[in-house]
Amino acid sequence: MPAPLRIVLGEESDRTLEELRVAPRVAQHIKDRAHMVRLNAQGWNVPEIAQIFECQEQTVRETLRRWETGGLGGLWDTPGRGMKRRWSEADLRYLEDCLEQDQRTYNSVQLSALLEQQRGVKLSADRIRRILQKRGSTGSAPQYFSVKPKIR
Repeated sequence: MPAPLRIVLGEESDRTLEELRVAPRVAQHIKDRAHMVRLNAQGWNVPEIAQIFECQEQTVRETLRRWETGGLGGLWDTPGRGMKRRWSEADLRYLEDCLEQDQRTYNSVQLSALLEQQRGVKLSADRIRRILQKRGSTGSAPQYFSVKPKIR
């Protein structure tokens, strides 16, 4: 049986982890990791912490080892996780230029086809719509304002 993992925290590290645990703009899994480290330092063992967080004991052990090797930075995920983008910033600028300069209007299906033909990048119409909305692009449709009729 391996030796139990035990973290020893200084006063400053404990305060930092407590602040991180309640920080409003930190992902929940990072907060959980900070709390796992604090609980271990307070004397809780790995099986008890795993039961509290309803996770595997191995997850708790990995978190504690990440703290030992990387300190505070070890609580965050390493870069490179997840799927890589299929598009670049230049592809989006191309679409936005098309929307601004062309005299016609485009829908997201047409933008998807245009991007694939001109730039060789395959993105779904839904994905293009979400990306452009997130960037604040308004599109190429004319802007209409509704005017309420006067009531006499």
